[in-house]
Amino acid sequence: MEFITADRIRALSNPGVTSLQLLSPHNSSSSRLTITRVTLQPGAVQPPHAHKASEQVWVAVSGSGDLLLAGGERRRFSAGEVARFADGDIHGFENTGNDAFVYMSVTSPPIDFGYAYREAR
Repeated sequence: MEFITADRIRALSNPGVTSLQLLSPHNSSSSRLTITRVTLQPGAVQPPHAHKASEQVWVAVSGSGDLLLAGGERRRFSAGEVARFADGDIHGFENTGNDAFVYMSVTSPPIDFGYAYREAR
């Protein structure tokens, strides 16, 4: 069993985006998944990207906005909905709402997302 205390949860950020690395290679020996809690402030964007060798599931916790998908497609994504991205699927997000958008992300196999963010201060 692993128990991850708050002091082992790393916060990463980009402008308007905070990603809490709840369970990831930096604090867990799990070889199966990474779990993050991501908050995007109104107007913030996570540019479209893909994870070549990992699938990812997003669970929208609060707020709403637009998923940014391949070919410039946009799809509304709101609290209570779930999106699954297969290996290599293009995905991103724009918070078009007036409130923070929060989602939980589960990625398998695990990824250390430190490459995509700055360490929050």
